[in-house]
Amino acid sequence: MAATELRGVVGPGPAAIAALGGGGAGPPVVGGGGGRGDAGPGSGAASGTVVAAAAGGPGPGAGGVAAAGPAPAPPTGGSGGSGAGGSGSAREGWLFKWTNYIKGYQRRWFVLSNGLLSYYRSKAEMRHTCRGTINLATANITVEDSCNFIISNGGAQTYHLKASSEVERQRWVTALELAKAKAVKMLAESDESGDEESVSQTDKTELQNTLRTLSSKVEDLSTCNDLIAKHGTALQRSLSELESLKLPAESNEKIKQVNERATLFRITSNAMINACRDFLMLAQTHSKKWQKSLQYERDQRIRLEETLEQLAKQHNHLERAFRGATVLPANTPGNVGSGKDQCCSGKGDMSDEDDENEFFDAPEIITMPENLGHKRTGSNISGASSDISLDEQYKHQLEETKKEKRTRIPYKPNYSLNLWSIMKNCIGKELSKIPMPVNFNEPLSMLQRLTEDLEYHELLDRAAKCENSLEQLCYVAAFTVSSYSTTVFRTSKPFNPLLGETFELDRLEENGYRSLCEQVSHHPPAAAHHAESKNGWTLRQEIKITSKFRGKYLSIMPLGTIHCIFHATGHHYTWKKVTTTVHNIIVGKLWIDQSGEIDIVNHKTGDKCNLKFVPYSYFSRDVARKVTGEVTDPSGKVHFALLGTWDEKMECFKVQPVIGENGGDARQRGHEAEESRVMLWKRNPLPKNAENMYYFSELALTLNAWESGTAPTDSRLRPDQRLMENGRWDEANAEKQRLEEKQRLSRKKREAEAMKATEDGTPYDPYKALWFERKKDPVTKELTHIYRGEYWECKEKQDWNSCPDIF
Repeated sequence: MAATELRGVVGPGPAAIAALGGGGAGPPVVGGGGGRGDAGPGSGAASGTVVAAAAGGPGPGAGGVAAAGPAPAPPTGGSGGSGAGGSGSAREGWLFKWTNYIKGYQRRWFVLSNGLLSYYRSKAEMRHTCRGTINLATANITVEDSCNFIISNGGAQTYHLKASSEVERQRWVTALELAKAKAVKMLAESDESGDEESVSQTDKTELQNTLRTLSSKVEDLSTCNDLIAKHGTALQRSLSELESLKLPAESNEKIKQVNERATLFRITSNAMINACRDFLMLAQTHSKKWQKSLQYERDQRIRLEETLEQLAKQHNHLERAFRGATVLPANTPGNVGSGKDQCCSGKGDMSDEDDENEFFDAPEIITMPENLGHKRTGSNISGASSDISLDEQYKHQLEETKKEKRTRIPYKPNYSLNLWSIMKNCIGKELSKIPMPVNFNEPLSMLQRLTEDLEYHELLDRAAKCENSLEQLCYVAAFTVSSYSTTVFRTSKPFNPLLGETFELDRLEENGYRSLCEQVSHHPPAAAHHAESKNGWTLRQEIKITSKFRGKYLSIMPLGTIHCIFHATGHHYTWKKVTTTVHNIIVGKLWIDQSGEIDIVNHKTGDKCNLKFVPYSYFSRDVARKVTGEVTDPSGKVHFALLGTWDEKMECFKVQPVIGENGGDARQRGHEAEESRVMLWKRNPLPKNAENMYYFSELALTLNAWESGTAPTDSRLRPDQRLMENGRWDEANAEKQRLEEKQRLSRKKREAEAMKATEDGTPYDPYKALWFERKKDPVTKELTHIYRGEYWECKEKQDWNSCPDIF
């Protein structure tokens, strides 16, 4: 594509991006619909075009929709006027553009100039926002009927247009055909000429210097060739004189051979210098085209970066203007775009004409949220905390007793990060298989995050004391919801544990429980967790984490079953986790939402609790992060109703059936339910300055504190995580790469041993976890890793000989 396509764009909007794909808003007829054409105010480019250009795929409603089946053609009808332009453009005026099946055709201002057809919502909008642009050099123009015509560039963009009359339509079609012919001609001429306008002065100078050097070298070769020719002629003359002398016959033969070789040498040197001249000529001929291609790619990249950065800034500005504040309130989980996305996902460009409903998919440059940053002091420039150095921190921790836990960690450094440059290659992929820098992480591993489920362990302590199984189920449900409260502001990802990595948390003296986690699989990543309490309960789980980056949001799907067993009654509860979604990955303030349903089942009594995590919707007037639930007996009768939010609190109401109007049972009346309200759980406040410490809770702040006597595979000993916690991110990234490479070598070694065993026919034991054993669960009948014991005994003896060397 020639650089000419990037010039002559009407208005300040980056219409050149539209030439790369997207931008149309046509219905899904043959040839595919266009991308999202009408972007938000001040966007400068269509959202779908950005996705098609940057992500390598169609934007919302873009190409490929037709593959699902033919759709009805857009309806006919409507009228509109258009007229010739008078602002230097080939033609401009009003046309009706098909938007969607709800709004049909909408009046738009079109401008034809320099082989590009751009459109705006009004003539006044030309000064600041271009809604979409299509390059006529690669477009097809088709007439449908008396007033309708179609412009398409092969599926990525399709405009269904309608003029006010047949005469007006013909004027537009004629102007478009002429503009297309001129654009094709300019494209061909640009390819042949090299388009020196696209070459910057610096590149021209560099090119001229290179050619000048090559020419100088060829001149040197020519000089050497002249000297070779001169000395060769003298040599041949001397040889001829020798032939005229009366010498023996053998000598004459030798002289003739030497003469022939001297002649061949001269011919070869002439051929060499001619080849060098040909090379120089080719370099001079093609260098301009090479330089033009390189410069075109540079210009295109710069335009994309500038445009996407502008989109990101405009999006944040619109969001703040709409909210009426510079940042989102803490109790507001999302923004305009994200809320709309949840309600309108999968609908293509159904609402692309509404200012309120517009969103942007994938701008490239990010401005990290201010309230997630860190005010750096003069002594913090090196990346370490201004108050606590690494050595001092270790010294302080060694002096602590078990009951004195640390209450702070080094503040998060304010490092800039171009998120899109890393994430653009991750769309649709499994993130656990993609190496990520520590800039995305928080200084905890996934094993430590899993242990955070025990932050509100007292709920299980209370449940263990309940005599009524239905009341016990209410506390178990509250514990299930409480495990999500630590995620509300935690937008960074934990470190992926290395295979064989472990994490212990011994709170037997303080809180009556102790916990052990082990990474039992690397691909897919899976961690086994076992916690037991002297207060009468055991919690165990194996969680496999799968995640997908969707462009605008990240979906995290935990797979696996959680078991809670109460020793006194033998009640055995199981449940699964819901999906976690991180919104606004590319643009705007990051926020997290939980959505889905959890069924908690008591396998001894048959009691059930159904919890519903309501996904956030901008249109809903309900409270954000809402969770509702019902506790039922085996017959399905509701005994307790649960209500609350997963980030603040959970309450329960005892449901008493009352006689309904028709003699049947009805639910308890509202004011009576208020009397039976019981607060099951309330979130603990975050520590002071938590926003500078990755929004860690009091428990999370203690998890990576150094402790003596742990296994050599414990997460606290992981060097890259420790470096990252202390603000030394560059060193942490280098150490992370070393650990990952070491893990890859270990995996290849195991694979080679397995292949050799297969060839030899000898048995080979696959990788086995150290502290957990994979077997069928007696309750769920699933294959899972169950704690086999011996860890705490080994710790007491300090016998870690069986632990692998992973760090």
